[in-house]
Amino acid sequence: MKEEKTYPRDILPSLLKWLNRREAYAIKGPRQSGKTTILKILQSKLKGKNVVFLNFEDPDVLEAFEANPKEYVESFLLKKNKYYFLMDEYHYVRDPGKKLKLLYDTFEEVKFIVTGSSSLEISGAMAKFLVGRVFFFELFPFSFHEFLVAKNPRLANIYEKRNTVVKRFLLNGEVPTIKDVFLKEFAPLFNEYLVFGGYPAVIKAKDVETKKVILKNIYDTYVSKDVVEFLRFSDTFKYRCIVRALAYLTGNMVNYNNLSTTCQSYYKEVRKVLSILSETYIIRLVQPFYRNPLTELKKTPKIYFIDLGLRNYITGNFKPLERRIDGGAIVENFVYLSLRNSFPDETINYWRTIAKAEVDFILRIKDEIVPIEVKYQFFKKPSISRSLKSFIKTYAPKKALVITKNFWGNEKIGKTMTMFVPACYI
Repeated sequence: MKEEKTYPRDILPSLLKWLNRREAYAIKGPRQSGKTTILKILQSKLKGKNVVFLNFEDPDVLEAFEANPKEYVESFLLKKNKYYFLMDEYHYVRDPGKKLKLLYDTFEEVKFIVTGSSSLEISGAMAKFLVGRVFFFELFPFSFHEFLVAKNPRLANIYEKRNTVVKRFLLNGEVPTIKDVFLKEFAPLFNEYLVFGGYPAVIKAKDVETKKVILKNIYDTYVSKDVVEFLRFSDTFKYRCIVRALAYLTGNMVNYNNLSTTCQSYYKEVRKVLSILSETYIIRLVQPFYRNPLTELKKTPKIYFIDLGLRNYITGNFKPLERRIDGGAIVENFVYLSLRNSFPDETINYWRTIAKAEVDFILRIKDEIVPIEVKYQFFKKPSISRSLKSFIKTYAPKKALVITKNFWGNEKIGKTMTMFVPACYI
């Protein structure tokens, strides 16, 4: 049987770095984002060592493990050497943190690596019982960089160099001089990624219809079934209505009262659904940046989806970007995901005043704030919006970033250096 092709993931070097340390690993992320594959890759990297692979989607494995975790694990320890237990879909285990702590404390020569699809169950349980004993990692659908590695390694290499330039500006203020000749080559792949997203099975599919069927399957089994069961939600119509409304709200502020009215729900129920959708890696809520409570919003979040293909399936729209009225929102969602990938430990907010001046993202890097505005249009020269100028005037940041369709450049306003960069390099 032909072996399925696997692609390298950006998370792998971090996983390998501390593989021989005592701490357990917990790899979290949405279903079908590649967690099982990353375990298989780790298994191949550990070739020649004692490795045990357990899949807790298998009811027999789950039942035997839960009956007596210590005895079950001990049954595999046939040698005195170090063992590596790779435990897939560990969120199916009852009291996962408590059981893993028991195993961690009992078997000093075993490295436990678990995966799970729910941040709430995995993070909460692990953090409570395994303080200082577990390293957390998040595995999302393919980033645009990983997508390029799979589709066109040459363009992936160009992306890496351009993306490094952007990061250097954000981190150190280094201002580049770039004349770009590659944007036309990036355009079709960039469009494909924004329309169909980064789920591994979708990327591997050869035709559009297969991609759509796979996204339907992810929605039906994960969003529409698993999450509903997790929520213990009796009225699936209201739940699906909320999910669909959120997809149309991508890049916009969430009005809980309006959502409640639209979907015939109530405030607390809507808040609960959004919380669980966030914890199960379907959406992300971005909170507002504020320092002046009298003039700036401080409560209403903005909504983004973890995967754009899934979001587009929910809205039923797979048209190319240039034929869509929601193209700006999609690019804004893409920029958020890219910033999240590049700066996973930093805070990302948005800024809006009561007078409706707005900047899409405020990235906090250590003690510094960087306003980032998404203007996905053709630029011939630097142009800074009134809202961004307002933020610069109010907070005088050292750096600002404007995301364009085609333009590299820079312009200084006061003490603020603003860099312009095409979206496909973020």
